[in-house]
Amino acid sequence: MLPLTIPRLGWSMEEGTFGGWLRADGDAIAVGDTIFVLEGEKAAHEIEAIDAGKLSIPKDAPQVGDVVKVGQTIAFLLAEGEVAPASVGPKPGKVAAKAVGPIPKPSTLTPSSSPRGSGEKRTEPQRVAGPAARRLARQYGIDLDAVPTPDPTGRVICEDVERAARGLRPLNPSLEGNSEQAVSLVASPRARRRAGMLGIDWRTVPGSGRDGRVREQDVMGHVETGNVALQPPPTPGRHQPATKLRKIISQRMLAGVHETAPVTLFTKVDATSLVKYRAVLKAQNPAAVPSYNDILIQQIAATLAEFPQLNACWHDGGVWTYSEIHIGIAVETPQGLVAPVLRNVPQLSLAEIAEQTRQLIEQARGGSLTQPQLVGGTFTMTNLGMFHIDHFTPILNLPQSAILGIGRIIREPVVRGNEIVIGEQLSLSLTVDHRVVDGAPAAKWLQCLCQKILSLVEVPNV
Repeated sequence: MLPLTIPRLGWSMEEGTFGGWLRADGDAIAVGDTIFVLEGEKAAHEIEAIDAGKLSIPKDAPQVGDVVKVGQTIAFLLAEGEVAPASVGPKPGKVAAKAVGPIPKPSTLTPSSSPRGSGEKRTEPQRVAGPAARRLARQYGIDLDAVPTPDPTGRVICEDVERAARGLRPLNPSLEGNSEQAVSLVASPRARRRAGMLGIDWRTVPGSGRDGRVREQDVMGHVETGNVALQPPPTPGRHQPATKLRKIISQRMLAGVHETAPVTLFTKVDATSLVKYRAVLKAQNPAAVPSYNDILIQQIAATLAEFPQLNACWHDGGVWTYSEIHIGIAVETPQGLVAPVLRNVPQLSLAEIAEQTRQLIEQARGGSLTQPQLVGGTFTMTNLGMFHIDHFTPILNLPQSAILGIGRIIREPVVRGNEIVIGEQLSLSLTVDHRVVDGAPAAKWLQCLCQKILSLVEVPNV
């Protein structure tokens, strides 16, 4: 008996949407037969069998529209004479975090010796403490002189005040084996910031760091497990639940920022030759005119061939340089942003690039892209020039290490020789992962691309 599990369709995929069975319970399955439909990252995919057997679909198997986890068992392939299981078993999930007791209200805490309005002149505590710790003590109504601290100098920090507010003793590093002493209310700055953005109290989040330190991933995990109810924004408005595609876009964009070391380079290039080059193409064949994007894709591929440092990604603690050049093309659709991949670009003529790009864009906007058309890119290009945008900061499309943003072509004064003339200027924005490539090689790549654009003066060979 072999379990039928949910495969991983993309490098970042953790879950998908079950799209339905293509075979019925009891059908004989051969290797290569399509069994069910799985909606992964931005596309639906028909899943093929890698083993043979009799299909057994238990009653608790997922239904159309159910969210399924990667690795989750959804059915079985039985050999002759094997008994069909009654259940697919428990669904994979995260371990529920332990509950943390509520934080005592300030009214239940030990009041300071000289509360405001008492008429007495308040004596500043002798204990050394920073402004943040003093402010926090005032919020809780705690006397700093009464706050225990493990610091031999007697200095009180915010974490000491938090522990005092919770009625805990100060953490002693030498007693890490003592569970009572190992309780700590400490959070990283990113965890505090993320909790503030989500409208939750980070003190209610169990920490997984050293000595119970709360990390950003703890805050996110606490929200995902449904342990907190997010507070709505204070300003009235309307909430629209995110679609599956929008959630994937959100996850990918956050990963492009938080899991890389992005840096963006901006430049302008005289695009007069580019404009003339396309005009010649239009005169040669008005019925099939490559777009500026098509021409730039060809030049990008040629530049990547000369500078393979940007045709790479960060993998397993090192740099993986791709041996092929596949360029993703960012396409805006009614459902959201997708980036179908144009493969082996250096081997394509300009006419082939234009035709394949047109087909990919039509499929993207028609919602008919397949999963293989969305994966395997080594570099991405995105164009906002049609919206009159000059420069912008493209976000890396992981696991790729570079993405080029194309701005508008605008007529403005340029210097040629010793003269000021009207020229066509094109804005370029290159974002790279600094883990993979340094700023100087990235700048040289951009410089080489600009030189290729300036050199587009000969009669095109399409």
